[in-house]
This record gives sequence, structure tokens and C-alpha cells, in this order.
Amino acid sequence: MSESPEEPIYQQLARIGKALASPVRLRLLDVLGQREHTVEELAQAAGVALKNTSAQLQQLRAVHLVTSRKDGQRVYYRLADERVSRFLAELRGFAEERLAELRDAVRTRLGPLEGVTADELASRLADPGTLVVDVRTAADYAAGHVPGAISLPMAELRERLDELPREREIVAYCGGPYCAVSSEAVRVLSEHGYAARALDGGYPGWQWR
Repeated sequence: MSESPEEPIYQQLARIGKALASPVRLRLLDVLGQREHTVEELAQAAGVALKNTSAQLQQLRAVHLVTSRKDGQRVYYRLADERVSRFLAELRGFAEERLAELRDAVRTRLGPLEGVTADELASRLADPGTLVVDVRTAADYAAGHVPGAISLPMAELRERLDELPREREIVAYCGGPYCAVSSEAVRVLSEHGYAARALDGGYPGWQWR
């Protein structure tokens, strides 16, 4: 059977699908949705061997989903542009609508907690009754954060609870749509009598709302 005239077009289109057909590569893209990282940082965040991480990044770079820069001996990777983040957000939303198994996996990972949408948070930033808490690392916070948010890394949360006002509702966020750290922060805060909810989609969800 001869090749159809459109075959080369679909072959090129399929390259994006192939690049995304890997849980590791999707995880790396989510991590890069916050800020640029070295290969070593990405390997640690994804829980993957350094050599494998580098190979996965090369596949993402080959289809222009990520780009890189060199600083001395270190190579830093970042998303190619904001359209990549928007595309991934649309992909996640579409997949969650279609796949009950994905919805179940998300509930298992994050729990049934009711979150705050990015649009709702945007409308409440000037509300003195709302306090936004960034539970990511200080480095992630420094690279970009929700306006007015305070930095309170999850590792320090229990020891610094007394710094948080009890009369305000706390909106906590972490680094990605499937990051469970903000949900854990909400559980800790709730156990200690605070009114708290997590931001849906984490910081990337805020960026590309």
C-alpha cells in the first residue's frame, strides 16, 4: 500500500504526541512550568537517574517544547515559551474530562479537598480576610509567586504556625497541578484550627489562568 500524500504531515504532527507519551517527560514539563532548572535539579524533582533525565530532555528539546542555556558547566532548561504551559493546561483539562481513571488518580493523590480556582483567588487578592501562602521552596518563591503571597515552605510550616493569623482564610499553593504539598499544608492547617484551602493548579495554574 503506497503512502498517502498527507503521511509526512501526520508523521510530523505525531512527533508532539510521541514526546508527550511518557509520564517522566510530562512530569519534567510540569516542574519546568515553575521556573528553569538544571538537569541535576530536574532529576531530583522527577526521581529519575541523571542520564535518563538528560535523555528525556533531549527528546523534549527536539520538538521545541523546552529550550536550554549554558552557564559555565551547568545547563539550565526551561519551557520554550508560555504556549507550552497553556497547551499542557488544556491537555490536562481535556484528559481529566475524558478519563475517569485520571480523575480517580487525582483524587487519590490530592484527596477530596475543595480548592480555590485561580480566578476566584484573583478576585480576592485585595480582600484583607484572605492570606496567600506559598509552600514551595524559597528558590521557587524567589523565581515568581502570586502577588502578596508569603513564603512559608512546607518543611517549616509546623514550626511557624504561630506566625499565621487565625482570623483570615489561608489559600496555600505549591508547584504544579498534581503537587500534593499544598493539600498536605491545608490538612496541617485545618488540624490546628485554621480555615484553609488549596489553589487549584498550583502556581502554574495561577500563571496561565
